[in-house]
Amino acid sequence: MKILVTGAAGQLGRELVDVASSKHDVTGLSRALLDVTDAKAVRSVVATVRPDVIIHAAAWTAVDACEGDRAKAMLFNGTATEFVVDAAREVGARVVYVSTDYVFDGTKPTPYVETDQPNPRSVYGISKLAGERAVDPSVDSIVRISWVCGYHGSNMVKTILRLAAQQDILHFVDDQIGNPTIADDAARLIVRIATEHSGGTWHVTNQGVVSWYEFTRAVMEAARFDPDRVRPVKTRDLTPPRPAPRPANSVLENRVLLDTGIPLLDDFHVPLSRLVRRLRLG
Repeated sequence: MKILVTGAAGQLGRELVDVASSKHDVTGLSRALLDVTDAKAVRSVVATVRPDVIIHAAAWTAVDACEGDRAKAMLFNGTATEFVVDAAREVGARVVYVSTDYVFDGTKPTPYVETDQPNPRSVYGISKLAGERAVDPSVDSIVRISWVCGYHGSNMVKTILRLAAQQDILHFVDDQIGNPTIADDAARLIVRIATEHSGGTWHVTNQGVVSWYEFTRAVMEAARFDPDRVRPVKTRDLTPPRPAPRPANSVLENRVLLDTGIPLLDDFHVPLSRLVRRLRLG
């Protein structure tokens, strides 16, 4: 298949290109090569490449920065997705839109399933939901991921390892829970959905539910640091407080994967150990 990946320089985008390139004809475009907020540029590139499917991974994911610039967030995450979908329709391509747990408010006492009603509390979540609403669910796919970490780009695993080298004690919140998801694992499943299925909403995460405090301890253990150096803190006690509200419950049940018979990703500890080894080896 011919696959176009937007946001190809990001931590997920780079993994998507690597995974898809092993079996398919892939064009990966970074923001420097394709500004998805430029409708004319998007239309021109898509008309030239003529992909069968576009994996739209380009996004503005700086959650707190989005909170301070709603217009930019809506442009990058909402309107730009409309441009990608419109261009896809012109060449008969499908879109796989990468979304987020932030479309939910985090108040549900059990894991979120794909059919639950979104109710974002942050500007980032609102802008990503606008992107979801730009796609045609009968043709395109929405893939929600959460707590993504990988070898490329900035992410929490890299932050934890950096802090562990600088500080004796680390403080992380214990009242936000979710599914840590390792980028290369997620990429493999997203490419499978893009090439073997059409339409619908999918939750794609590694298995295992933890708080950020528990996840940090797991990272420390994988790096052979003392996990007791990590101390819990409540979100309300963070100094300074974070501008954007976070969902207290970001757990995404992978029900559609189960119903479709697609094997779930490993427990996050497995790829986390692999990722930490890779990062420490450079």
